[in-house]
Amino acid sequence: MSIQTSTEKLSHTARNLADDVLQSAEEAVKATRTKADASLGVAESRVRQLRQDTSPAIQDLASRAQDIAARSIGYCAETSDRARRQLRHASEATSRYVAEQPGKSVAIAVASGAALGALALWLSRRNRMH
Repeated sequence: MSIQTSTEKLSHTARNLADDVLQSAEEAVKATRTKADASLGVAESRVRQLRQDTSPAIQDLASRAQDIAARSIGYCAETSDRARRQLRHASEATSRYVAEQPGKSVAIAVASGAALGALALWLSRRNRMH
């Protein structure tokens, strides 16, 4: 064999080896791409399923929150109305009592004013001592 023939065989072998390596690399890239696509598909499917699973729960919580808010608003309105009625009733009863018993009403008012004045005086003196 001549050097040229040996060089050609060696060159041909190297070319075949390089082609085989390139072919293997291309196959590895394709396999990696296929695996990555499959993994992304599985991840996408899981995210979609998670959204489907959590959406009803979120809607249920939102519905419950709205229900609680509506009941709270209703309760506050009812309590306010009840307090208004009781205050009006007490005011009417007081007016009726003052109209029916003017002397007693003045005496009660004077006694109440005196008691509040004495309490205020006592508290102010107590604060000065401390």
